[in-house]
Amino acid sequence: MNPFVFRNDGIASSRSSLGRFTVEIATTIVGAALVLCAVAANQSWLDRHFLPSFFMPRDWYVRLETFVRLAVGATGVSLALLARRPIGRVVGTKPGLFAGIGIAAVLALGASELVIRGVDLRPTEWLLPEEEPRRRPDPRLGWVLDPARTGYSVIGGRTIEYAIDPAGYRVRRLDEPVDPARPTLLFTGESVMFGEGLAWDETVPAQVGAMLGIQTANLAVHGYSTDQAYLRLETELPRFRQPVAIVTLFMTALFGRNLDDDRPHLGPGLVWLPAEHASRLAALAGLLVPYRTDATVRQGIQVTREVLRATVELARARGAQPLVVIPQLGPEAPSERVLRHRIVDEAGVPSVLVEIDPEWHLRWDRHPNARGAHAIAGAIAARLEKK
Repeated sequence: MNPFVFRNDGIASSRSSLGRFTVEIATTIVGAALVLCAVAANQSWLDRHFLPSFFMPRDWYVRLETFVRLAVGATGVSLALLARRPIGRVVGTKPGLFAGIGIAAVLALGASELVIRGVDLRPTEWLLPEEEPRRRPDPRLGWVLDPARTGYSVIGGRTIEYAIDPAGYRVRRLDEPVDPARPTLLFTGESVMFGEGLAWDETVPAQVGAMLGIQTANLAVHGYSTDQAYLRLETELPRFRQPVAIVTLFMTALFGRNLDDDRPHLGPGLVWLPAEHASRLAALAGLLVPYRTDATVRQGIQVTREVLRATVELARARGAQPLVVIPQLGPEAPSERVLRHRIVDEAGVPSVLVEIDPEWHLRWDRHPNARGAHAIAGAIAARLEKK
């Protein structure tokens, strides 16, 4: 017999054993890391890095986070205690197969990035270009409403008419545009203030106008962040000769969109910044897992405070009464209360918190229904009348 055969076989066997042992150790480390992550990601940590959601009630959000934590922990335990030896054995006997799988995965990610780059990936808050009310691109604001048109949307069994006048404000009818020469209450915000799913008379601005007997101008635009609403107000306010009050909407459930940078936005010091275009895969991952770093949240809080202060100063400079309205859908969670305090209270701006019955929303989503809008409008009217 050839003695070199035994020597080569022994070396190969030793290498295979070492490879299996290395893979088992690596698998155990990965499993332990997953368990540690599941334990460390308690609710306090999650509330800091995953901000309140407008589209999902908090109890649903907490249940989803708990399920993911349990799944991550269970995966870690399975890897560390049950799967490490089978994985080590397979990898040790067929290392080339797993190396090929790894290379294929890397190549697939690269190819996916190249393919997605050819797709017109829109900003997070304007993913559906044909959605009513229609929007069009704007170099400074990101987008504005398509002016001088009427759109229709069937929502909850009702046909809702969205009439947008030539200036881009929602009105009752196209032949009833806002008259900038008249005393006017100006409203800024996003779809809640615009009146998603509501007839014109049911919207917050229309109801406040009816209560106080003053013309209203609805400057709200679907998908707007607080800084976009401020920029639009800054652009439109000079058109109005007699602004009586400026009402700005802020919701902790929508604070997360203030941190988006895939649209024109304001940075610290209210410096205008163009949209940032990250990796397409990273953008999609951000949609699925909206994780925010501590630094990103701190900066978002700082900029939002600056924006609210600037909004108030803009109103007072024109002799208008400023007011920040804060609709709260259902009971306010401790994390939401802390966020509101850090942003609104520390900004020192005049505000009114309106808690809305959690049942007062549209059937298909969490936008306030006519009853919810009436509660918001009543609180605004009462606050403005006090002055």
